[in-house]
This record gives sequence, C-alpha cells and structure tokens, in this order.
Amino acid sequence: MSFHDSICGQIIRLISRGRYLGYTEQRDPSLVERFIDGSDPEKDFIFVDWWDERDPENPQKWSLWKKIFVTFEICLLTFSVYIGSAIYTPGITTITKDFGISSVTGTLGLTLYVAGYGLGPLLWSPMSEVPQIGRNPVYIATLAVFVALQVPTVLAGNLGTLLAFRFLSGFFGSPALATGGASIADMYKPAKRAYAIGIWGISAVCGPVLGPLVGGFAAQANGWRWTIWELLWLSGFTLVFLFFLLPETSSANILYRRTRRLRKLTGQTNLKCQPQIESEGITAREVVMMILVRPFTLNFTEPMVFLLNLYIALIYGLLYVWFESFPIVFEGIYHFNLGQLGLAFLGILIGAFLVIPPYYYWIYKKVEPQFDEGGHLSPEARLPPALVGGCFIPICLFWFGWSARPSIHWIMPIIGSSYFSIGTFLLFNSVLNYLPDAYPDYAASVLAGNDLFRSALGAGFPLFASAMYQNLGVGWASSTLAFISIVFIPIPLVLMKYGGTLRKRFSRYARTDI
Repeated sequence: MSFHDSICGQIIRLISRGRYLGYTEQRDPSLVERFIDGSDPEKDFIFVDWWDERDPENPQKWSLWKKIFVTFEICLLTFSVYIGSAIYTPGITTITKDFGISSVTGTLGLTLYVAGYGLGPLLWSPMSEVPQIGRNPVYIATLAVFVALQVPTVLAGNLGTLLAFRFLSGFFGSPALATGGASIADMYKPAKRAYAIGIWGISAVCGPVLGPLVGGFAAQANGWRWTIWELLWLSGFTLVFLFFLLPETSSANILYRRTRRLRKLTGQTNLKCQPQIESEGITAREVVMMILVRPFTLNFTEPMVFLLNLYIALIYGLLYVWFESFPIVFEGIYHFNLGQLGLAFLGILIGAFLVIPPYYYWIYKKVEPQFDEGGHLSPEARLPPALVGGCFIPICLFWFGWSARPSIHWIMPIIGSSYFSIGTFLLFNSVLNYLPDAYPDYAASVLAGNDLFRSALGAGFPLFASAMYQNLGVGWASSTLAFISIVFIPIPLVLMKYGGTLRKRFSRYARTDI
C-alpha cells in the first residue's frame, strides 16, 4: 500500500512510536531473531539485506499495479512543475502592460524559471542519492516550497519581485525533472524501464504543450495573475496527493531505515546494509565534488555525454524559440484569440501520443531480445530511435514555417507541429535511457548535467526568438532552425558505430564491460 511508506505514513509511525503502520519485522519476530541467533560478536558488522526474493519492501518486487500507480505519481509531479514554464507565456502581454516593460523583458519570467530548474538538480539529484535522505523528503520538501512561492509570485507588485520568485520556483520545483527518471529506474528492471520512461516523457511534453492552453483562457479573461493561481492550485493538489500516497522508491534509503529499526529491536550496533557501508567512506569534500563538480566533469570530459547533451540542449533551445513563433503565426496570420492560441499547441500533444505504439513495438521486438542472461544491454542499442527522431525535427520546422500563410488553412501548420513532438520523444527517450546505461554509477550526476545543459539553452534562446521571427519572417526563421538541427543528426549514428570504442578506450567513468 502506497500510504504505508509515504511521508504521512512515516509521520504517523513516528508519532505512534511504531504502534501503527508497523513494518514487516515489527509484526514478525522471527525476522528479528535472524540477527540475534546468528550474530557473531567477533564480526565487524552483520549484513542487512532484503528478506528474500519476494520482499514486498523492495521496489523492484512491487506488484505491477503499484508500480503503475507510483509511475503516475511521478508523472503528475513532473507535469505540475513543467507546466509552470509555459503557463506563464499567455500572460506576458498583460505583464508588459502592468509593469510598462518590453515583451523581451517580460519573457525573462519564462527564461529565469527554466534556468532555475536547470540549476536545481545539481543540488537535489545527488542529495536524493544519499541513503540517509532518500527521494521522498527531497520531492515533498521542495514541492512544498514551490507551492508556497506561488503566493508571493501572484501578488508581486513589481517586475523584480516577479522575476526573483519565478527563478526560485523553477529552482525548488526541479527535482522531478532530473530525478524522476531515477525513481522510475528504482522500480523497473532495465529491460522494462524504457516503457515507463516513455510515459514519464509524455508527462514532460504535456506540461509545455498544455500550459498555453490552460493559461491562455485564464489570461484572456483575468490577466497574468490567474495563470499563476492555476499553477498554485495544480501544484497544491499534487503536494497533498503525494504527501499521502507517494512511497519511497530508493532501495538505499529503504535498506538504511530497515537497518536502523533492526538495531533498535536487537540492541546490536554492528548491523549494516550495503548502501551504508558504501557511504561511510565518503568525505565531505567528495560530497561537494559530487554535487558541484562531477556533473560538469562528466559533461566536458566524456565525449559521449558532451555530444548527446549538446544535441538535446539544442533541440530544447529550438523548442522554446519555436514556441515563440506560435503567437506570430496564429494570432498574427490566422487571427486566433489568446484562448484559441493555446488550442494550436494540441497538435504537438497528438504527435507525442501517436509515436508511443511504434516506439513500444520496437522496444519489444528489437531491444528486449538483446538483453543477456544477466539483464545487461549495450547502451548503444538504445540509440536507433534518436537517429529517426533527429530527422523529424527539420521536417516539422520546414513544414510549419512554409505552410503558415493566409492562403493555407491553419490546420496545416498544426499538423506539421506534431512532427516536433515525435522527434523530441524519440530523441529524449533514447538519451535518457542511454546515459544511465552507459554511466550506471553516476546516473544522478550525468542526468543533472544533461538537465543543466539543456535548460541553459532553453532559458537563453527565447530572448531573441521574437526578433528573429520578425526580421527573417516565419518561413526563413523556421528554416534556419531546421538547418541547425540537420547538422546534429549524425551524432547518434556516430555513437552507434563508435560509442563502444569511446567508452572502453577513452572514458574514465563509463561502463566498459559490455
């Protein structure tokens, strides 16, 4: 049951001193006796592990329905934060009027939010890997701050206050954006992980896509402050829902807490679990290095990480530049109002859902059979969809740019926009599965670096988007973005052919045994 190990469940257990919602060993004394009768005072420590192959507290052994439910919770958390970037954009027009600023200055509320959720994972992701902390306290504590920050944001009386709280909102809302994939990996074996990562990726797509739709009608009727009220209501509901029903997924934290309970029940201080043993040798300097230095080290010294992060960052930046063209096209050319403009983004969402069945079919038929008996797979086997996805990006941009004209029906650029989500879905899912496979011991750091890199471009690119589209026109501005994306298409192909050699000969951190 999810409530049992949620933050609320743990608080009830703490207050009742274990009388309610007790753990297995508290209900079954025979489990505790293993560590009393079999103890040896001469040993340095006694090893604590899962009870057996079907231990219900092991996230890998949870029932399928529980895994699906927890995956839904991670998706809800991701959506609730990701929507915070795009839900702001319909209100930029009224923000410029309220504060007497230019539209570029008003866009800073978007870029600073994106910058915040690029920097946040550098702190929160490694923190969630610490056995003594786990993932749940990080998720719930930062989300609570995120919800609280929406109040001063919506009440902001000047631009400086608004921008400061938008940045802080992104910073504190960021854990799910980088750590969500790690939570999913906690529950699913590598052969099945790609299915769940795909659903999680859709939740990330839904945020920026539905943001203008949800915020558009609110901003049109009541101004920009109502877009932030909507974000407050959604994130507040998510906070309450997860507080009661999100269980801990970190096996390191679950085993650490089990060890503490067994120490208390047996009175033996030499009980230790594997995560505790591994963390004992970590110094404060190494923790700082892991949080502040390792993501940069991996990004700039590992060729595979650098190339893929650069590609993903470029696509992410192009996405936010391209989004800025939607008001120019659908308000300027097709005369949509602000609410209708939000509906124009639905083509992107439809494309994301259409690509799931063929992608899952490919995983089932081509990827799963390649796993060996030990459950291992060459990381490069994850990359073929990235090559296909890279080709869809320029197709979308050319189609969208040259079909957006008064003589052509508005449905044509909307249909063209669907190709972008197909491309980004295939690219992002390939990379988000490749990096943890290639760097299993540094997954949190490598994903945090990926998040920082792509958010940096996503934050900076919108600042010149409007000027670019106004000066070059929709057709040539979109074509320029398409030509840039074409240059990067060969990257997955190069890694598919030479990635194994690069990992084994030139990498200090990557996996070299497969």
